[in-house]
Amino acid sequence: MTKIPRFKLLFSLILLTTSYACNSPKEEKKVVKKLSFDSIIGIRYQEVKRRFSNGLSFNEMGFQQEPSWIIQFKSNDTVMAYSPQKKKMQPFFLMFDHGDVYNFANEYFRIKKVNKDSLVFQRLHLQKKEISKDIRSDVNITYYSDNYIKNVLKTTAEELQKPSKADTLYVQWLSAKSNRNPKNLDSAFAGRQPVEFTPVSKLIKVKKITTVDPFMGRTQSYDYLFPEYRIDIDKAYKDFAYAFNVLVNANGKMYLTSFGNVLPEHKEARKKSLEAIINVYLQNLLRVTPGKTLGIPHSSEIKLVVQGKKDNK
Repeated sequence: MTKIPRFKLLFSLILLTTSYACNSPKEEKKVVKKLSFDSIIGIRYQEVKRRFSNGLSFNEMGFQQEPSWIIQFKSNDTVMAYSPQKKKMQPFFLMFDHGDVYNFANEYFRIKKVNKDSLVFQRLHLQKKEISKDIRSDVNITYYSDNYIKNVLKTTAEELQKPSKADTLYVQWLSAKSNRNPKNLDSAFAGRQPVEFTPVSKLIKVKKITTVDPFMGRTQSYDYLFPEYRIDIDKAYKDFAYAFNVLVNANGKMYLTSFGNVLPEHKEARKKSLEAIINVYLQNLLRVTPGKTLGIPHSSEIKLVVQGKKDNK
């Protein structure tokens, strides 16, 4: 029997292993074809649920996923979507990206379910052409057709879009937690209905500032997640202008949480000045309605820009 040299035997094993690995079904790339939407063309769908993968519409920050889209497939490469601003359906090119990922109306979606009654999309966030693996891509959107809503479920889209019982229980739990720790910023969360200020004196004026900026990616949710207010006080003890954050608890009591950079030796004096402005002016000249979510009051943080003007007469 001819003896095969060791190096030749090893080389043959490597070739055999490589050949097997290349031909192994486990390593074959799955070819994903574009989906066909022929069966649903012309059907009008309304978004009825937009939830995180845990089934909730709210997260611990107080951010709420709100269903609002109305869509209709016009063809395999065109989707009509309702524009609240223009109050009409507008066409958008449906671009096949890869796998089951599509893009339309400047949004990326993974299409998970398609039939005449319902659609399920996963909304995706991309960063440098990579799908984010965090909460930004953890959004599932469900659409029902008009026919399914009206004739099968016998209800309305508005009724289906309401927060679920699970949402209410979750918000109740978050609120109870924040109210047990009224001075603890870590327990606070954004109110879906932000803090409201009502002047009880002509010496003070309040204006809520909007921070919505489409070019910077600031959607309407920023106005309740990070509420800002401009407050002007007449006949103050001196002229001043400060920007600072406060925690407003469920009873409308305000606590200073943070303020702009100052030199270390001036930090304590600034803190005392801001607390005096809160306790003397704001708490006495304003009626404070705390932030609420689903009608439940709770602690939330807000930003204030306060300007005082001394009466020089």
